[in-house]
Amino acid sequence: MSTDIDSDADGESTSNCGASTDTETETSSSSKCGASSDTGTETEAGPSSSSADSSSGSKCGASTNDDSSSSKCGASSSSSSSGSKCGASSSDDDSSNEKEVGATIEDFDADPGRLVAVGLGPGHPEGMTERAKDALLEADHIVGYTTYIELIPDEITEQADDIYDTPMCGEVSRTEESIDRALAGNDVAIVGSGDPNVYALAGLALEILESKGATASMVDFEVVPGVPAAQSCAARLGAPLVNDTVSISLSDHLVPMPEIESRLHAVSSENFAITIYNPWSRKRRENFQKACEILLTHRDPDTPVGIVHGAGREDEQVMITELAELEDLGESEIIDMTTTIVVGTEDTYVWDDRMVTPRGYETKYDY
Repeated sequence: MSTDIDSDADGESTSNCGASTDTETETSSSSKCGASSDTGTETEAGPSSSSADSSSGSKCGASTNDDSSSSKCGASSSSSSSGSKCGASSSDDDSSNEKEVGATIEDFDADPGRLVAVGLGPGHPEGMTERAKDALLEADHIVGYTTYIELIPDEITEQADDIYDTPMCGEVSRTEESIDRALAGNDVAIVGSGDPNVYALAGLALEILESKGATASMVDFEVVPGVPAAQSCAARLGAPLVNDTVSISLSDHLVPMPEIESRLHAVSSENFAITIYNPWSRKRRENFQKACEILLTHRDPDTPVGIVHGAGREDEQVMITELAELEDLGESEIIDMTTTIVVGTEDTYVWDDRMVTPRGYETKYDY
């Protein structure tokens, strides 16, 4: 996928959190270690996952209440359809976005296992590093967003003891799930596209570990890097990022739009190449339109812009255009949450259908 895991935070469907799933099945879980399952519901988990017994408590080693809807190992879930569909537990009040951490370190009796955040790269097996493949093969449990789990080769998922996936907007609950499984003694890999440190869950995992009273060294936490979208997309465009660059996400799910606008003004006024993540969704067209306006106040209309949709995927599309044309493309299929946009500098030019941003060698050497 050409965007990193922050795209998980924005949906383009009509469910409570953006995932296009049936509300009766979305709250179910195949968890062997975490969120409680609703009675009589089936899991949406990916390959190799097994349905949890509806009458049993958490199998991760943390203590649980008799009430199966309040598991202490993972994000607590409610059997009511009014429960949170977008992360950890929430109150019946739909206006409440308060997240709650379930189990703490005191709830686990086992010797902790291992937790590895693995970057899958751009979305095809050839784009995964050997280190990422090895980390997944060594993991007992693999946890991730459903779409990202589907990117993992079958020979890897088939050897895992368990696969736990959640639909879009479950980033908090599945990250806590991965931590609880590790605290229960399992070797766990939590996966995302691109790199775990680029708009992704490596930081969230450490924050939740801290909130539970655990430490990163307790679970031997490690980050296995992957190829970020900026780099995989730049490779399809030529050489647009060989000088100073910055990245900005247009998703205001976690960062207020006024703050994003301020950052756009700051970087657009300097001569950076700019990589734009999460440029467009049906719920927030205005963010993309505003970004185009800001860019045009600081950059010439003929500034080269590269657009890569679905890098490394079957539906990949690559286009090089000019900044003045960018806003109109917001209504086209090429720009969505799987698209990454690279805005060139004042020095970037297009040669032989490739973007080129000079590094500065021409000022020092004759060639």
